[in-house]
Amino acid sequence: MVISIESTLIGAAVAVTLLAVVVLYRVVRGPTVQDRIIAVNVLGTSTVVIIAFVAAALDKPFFLDIAIVYALLNFLLSIAAAKLTIDRGEVL
Repeated sequence: MVISIESTLIGAAVAVTLLAVVVLYRVVRGPTVQDRIIAVNVLGTSTVVIIAFVAAALDKPFFLDIAIVYALLNFLLSIAAAKLTIDRGEVL
């Protein structure tokens, strides 16, 4: 039985998606604001990885452009959330 590279990449994307669903627990439950921010950042990074896997599996290189833009937005969100927590005095 031969497994193609496309099915392997799609399988990896599904695995990362399942792990991202597990991280949603940390976004909802916390316990601190910093835990939630890190969990949202992990979800964003997982999304970028999923998009990259799908781009490689489907041979659609323009999906990588979308992944790069999403990674930049994820980074800016992390910076903004960190600044907000510092300004509110919620840093432990």
